[in-house]
Amino acid sequence: MKIAILFGANSFEHEISIVSAIALKKVLKEELVYIFCDYHRSFYLVPADKITSKRFSSGEYKKDKKLSIKNGGFYHKTLVSEKKLEFDVLLNVIHGSDGEDGKIASLLDFFHISYIGPRNEASVISYNKLFTKMYANEFGVKTLNYEILQKNEPREINLIFPVIIKPLRLGSSIGISIVKDKDELDYALDVAFEFDNQVLIEPFVNKIKEYNLAGYKGGKYNFSIIEEPQKEEFLDFDKKYLDFSRTKKVNEAKLSDDMANKIREAFIKLYEPLFAGALIRCDFFVLDNEVYINEINPVPGSMANYLFSDFSSAIKDLAISLPKNIKIPKTYKYIHKIQSAKGK
Repeated sequence: MKIAILFGANSFEHEISIVSAIALKKVLKEELVYIFCDYHRSFYLVPADKITSKRFSSGEYKKDKKLSIKNGGFYHKTLVSEKKLEFDVLLNVIHGSDGEDGKIASLLDFFHISYIGPRNEASVISYNKLFTKMYANEFGVKTLNYEILQKNEPREINLIFPVIIKPLRLGSSIGISIVKDKDELDYALDVAFEFDNQVLIEPFVNKIKEYNLAGYKGGKYNFSIIEEPQKEEFLDFDKKYLDFSRTKKVNEAKLSDDMANKIREAFIKLYEPLFAGALIRCDFFVLDNEVYINEINPVPGSMANYLFSDFSSAIKDLAISLPKNIKIPKTYKYIHKIQSAKGK
């Protein structure tokens, strides 16, 4: 199987996507084709044997073949015409905007390109932290209390300090702050509003238990191990950034069978309605023996490869279990009826 890795794009998480794409070279056994989307949303075919972070920061990638996208795939020019880039399935590894907000999903669907990743609706729901909470509550998964604050609103909150402040539409712990009292609030909001005009505010529960579970539905559900991430007050950007380059397996959390099953059941409730075709990672809290969803990661760092014992097999399994689009017949029967009724 030949897999195209799509990464980069116009996002605050552009560099993180590059790190994830490079990490996958170490863990995927299949032949890989690298498609880089730069900040200008131009596509390039990057040789797999030359993919390094410096290639992108220096602009050297601009010497690579430029690609265009149209029905059926990506194409590059030849001396006399153009040639289609051959691959069996594309893996969306674009983090943040473009890759997780629905733009890439819509583009790939529009041009009938087979891909692993969240579809448009799943992207829209999971990219927005407010929509994620509404979605989770609708399907019976608990969330912590929260408030939403607009950029130009009075900076007053009702939650009791300490609280955690997050940009509403951003991942990788970028722009997140813990606010312990009112004196720290303005600065934390200034930081968050650099990235979004809306922020999510939640209670900060010190030493709350956090567990990560990745998985997907192929012929059946395939779950990763459940990880308890190592953190101090919270999993900040620096620690998460290192996660995006992770390829070594992590240790499984020590949980009772009952709690592990509760976490998997919550995952299924979140996955089943929308996330077909994607490998996702859900970050859960456990408080007083109850499971709460923190975030749904529709394109997790390094695709959460480090949580699986055989990541290559998981990707191949998912590739043959992708959702099928409904084929729309080309009949024009309504136009014909209208024309017949008018005697034309």
